[in-house]
Amino acid sequence: MRKLIIMGLMAATMLPVAASAQSQREVRESRQDLRDEQRDLDRAYRYGDQRDIRREQRDVREARQELREDRFDRDRAWGRNDWRGYRNTHRDLYGRGNWNAPFRYNNFRVGGRIAPGFYGSRYFIADPWRYRLPPARGYNRWVRHYNDVMLIDTRRGVVVDVYRGFFF
Repeated sequence: MRKLIIMGLMAATMLPVAASAQSQREVRESRQDLRDEQRDLDRAYRYGDQRDIRREQRDVREARQELREDRFDRDRAWGRNDWRGYRNTHRDLYGRGNWNAPFRYNNFRVGGRIAPGFYGSRYFIADPWRYRLPPARGYNRWVRHYNDVMLIDTRRGVVVDVYRGFFF
């Protein structure tokens, strides 16, 4: 009985990791399918008749829709603290060593304005999904400041959100 419970707990902890890897793989496969369908449509324009073209256009639309759905599944809106559990199992990703900027550490607060030097493009987190951060919409960008992560409105220089101690 004990072995069964332990196996169940191990499976439950591995499920979120497998699901995220599966969705990323699905996005790659959907992109490949879309490229294949687009190639078939180009061939239909070149060599086919109207029926072939309509059928291939429909296939391209379906492939685009599937890609949108897979991206939506992959980029689902992460909750505010969904990164905490993921960080505990992927310490190597969040433990990037000492990171120092050419300026001293500041304790920024939500709603405060900061200078553009603190949120330049060299400090952007290019792939927030990798760290399970909520997606940054519009002019907002995730920025690393020492071991903290801040969501900055780059248009106005306003701090929208702060996660302290995000990196180890």
